[in-house]
Amino acid sequence: MPIYEYQCGACGHLYEALQKMSAEPLTTCPECNEPALKKKLSAAAFKLKGTGWYATDFKDKAKKPAEKAEKST
Repeated sequence: MPIYEYQCGACGHLYEALQKMSAEPLTTCPECNEPALKKKLSAAAFKLKGTGWYATDFKDKAKKPAEKAEKST
């Protein structure tokens, strides 16, 4: 589940909430109880580094057992 950031328009309180993507946005501020929360747009909290996972990473390895089976027949 993603973590969403909210900011209250009335008191300026910053709030983070762990919610499902399908959940309705929060509207009531936990500090001042005003219906003034707005969802903020923020960057992801992690970065993917390295070569990564691609379809080509295991492509050759998947073919080797099939090639051996063809050669033995």
